[in-house]
Amino acid sequence: MNAKAILGATAAAAVALTAFGSSPELKITGRDIHRTPRWSVEKAKAWGAANPWFCGVNYIPANAVNYTAMWDKTSFSPDVIRRELKLMTDMGMNCVRFVMQYKVYEDDPEYFKATLDRFLTLCDEAGVKAMPIFFDDCSFGASNDPVLGRQSEPLEGWYAWAWSPSPGHTMVIDGREHPKLEKYVKDVISRFKDDGRIFLWDLYNEPSNHKLGFRSYPLLEKTFAWARAVDPSQPLSSGIWNNDKRLNAIILANSDVVTFHHYADREKTAKRMKEILKMAKGRPVICTEWMNRTVGSTVKDCLGLFKEANVGCIAWGLVNGKTQTHLPWRHRPEKLPYTGVWQHDLFRGDFTPYDPSEIAIIKEATGKK
Repeated sequence: MNAKAILGATAAAAVALTAFGSSPELKITGRDIHRTPRWSVEKAKAWGAANPWFCGVNYIPANAVNYTAMWDKTSFSPDVIRRELKLMTDMGMNCVRFVMQYKVYEDDPEYFKATLDRFLTLCDEAGVKAMPIFFDDCSFGASNDPVLGRQSEPLEGWYAWAWSPSPGHTMVIDGREHPKLEKYVKDVISRFKDDGRIFLWDLYNEPSNHKLGFRSYPLLEKTFAWARAVDPSQPLSSGIWNNDKRLNAIILANSDVVTFHHYADREKTAKRMKEILKMAKGRPVICTEWMNRTVGSTVKDCLGLFKEANVGCIAWGLVNGKTQTHLPWRHRPEKLPYTGVWQHDLFRGDFTPYDPSEIAIIKEATGKK
């Protein structure tokens, strides 16, 4: 391909060529690649002013081993969800973030949209707003592609053993499959584009994770383009989660509201938050993943930082269950029994707090007396 042809290629292809080193002069420029531009800073600020300080959790029901199980026809559990979300109401928390599963949509689009609607109703009844995620590259167990139906039981002692990426790594890499994903994104956003129960669309969780690298860039850019084409009333974002300059340039160029992940102690969290606020250039900022007690990312040390800076914060997670996310990321079964500090989760399976002092701090921050 000659230089003129390369310059006329899509942004996604240019990113791929750059990553391979075929054309080192091509770089992500930070420009918006879509016909419908991202929100102006003024519009984003107005959105921030009209909304509360967001404080919530990354949510998955305790009886779900992964997000496929959360949505699947065989295991969707509204009664479990209702009981667990009440814990958030009691703490004054006001938002949940969660991954949707493409495979469930692919199997039955109308069922999936109806189930998402039902989940949003449960959130609304609990007084919490929703942040759905379309795609997720994270994987912790043996499989990188989701399957429908009853999911395997957790492997005891293994963090998120049966975690199911969405749509799965094979579809992320294979661009021939992307028209199916385009239909999914546009269909779901079109159905809920003016739904007040959703406060933000998180388009892609940790793109390039699990060694996918540059191969996730094309789908990330396409997803922003597909969502922009629908033009929802809610803002769009994808979280900054590492220091990949090309990846973060795509994210910052196209996010209406800036979101990021950070698991670190108070000092490092304060430093990173200042960096992100500078990158945001006046746009609202939300930390969509935090709270890892094993590295000092705790309610006691970090929640106040977010509140003082008016940076939203969404901890991981609510009720400990089949995902076994109380274990450290690299924990393995041979290290049982685990007697260390819990990494994530605010409540035990019986709904008692892991640490009652954390619940008191959250209530104070949210004004829930």
